[in-house]
Amino acid sequence: MVEQMTAPVDSPPRPGLAELVARIRSRARRQADPRTIAEQVADVLAETKPDVDLLTVAERAGSPDGYTRHTLHTEAAFSVSAVVWRPGQVTEIHDHLVWCSFMVLQGAETETLYDIDGDRLVEIGERHRPAGSVSGVAPPDDIHRVRNTGDTVAITLHVYGADLSRGTSVRRTYEQRHDR
Repeated sequence: MVEQMTAPVDSPPRPGLAELVARIRSRARRQADPRTIAEQVADVLAETKPDVDLLTVAERAGSPDGYTRHTLHTEAAFSVSAVVWRPGQVTEIHDHLVWCSFMVLQGAETETLYDIDGDRLVEIGERHRPAGSVSGVAPPDDIHRVRNTGDTVAITLHVYGADLSRGTSVRRTYEQRHDR
């Protein structure tokens, strides 16, 4: 599935974003290991409970061409984006350059987890995350694929530990070989 990206040009009002960014900033700038920061930022998401009003009605609709990422905020220490997934939309199997914390704002997502065994990619688990679910992860244990397995639009909010205004958090993508 193709990812569609939007950039914050003339950003519409984003209720609660300024307060959320201020709380994330206090955690993201601390001197701690990436996993600890990801967990602390996940705690901020759980405490503040941001909602879909961070996006306009048009942004919440998504795209039939692929899941859509809306960049809401970037600065040196972190970036905030919302991802809109129509039913059936899925990422490639990938890992990340930086820590990430995320929250399911609407709908549900399914995350398939992978590990490397020699030269093979091995599925090691699956997590179903309903609305309200929060998590924080950090490399190197973050190989996954995410998809909307529900029948409604899903919206997730992601905080990445870098300024992604000119790039992506994806380190690499993986091809899943099917051995016979």
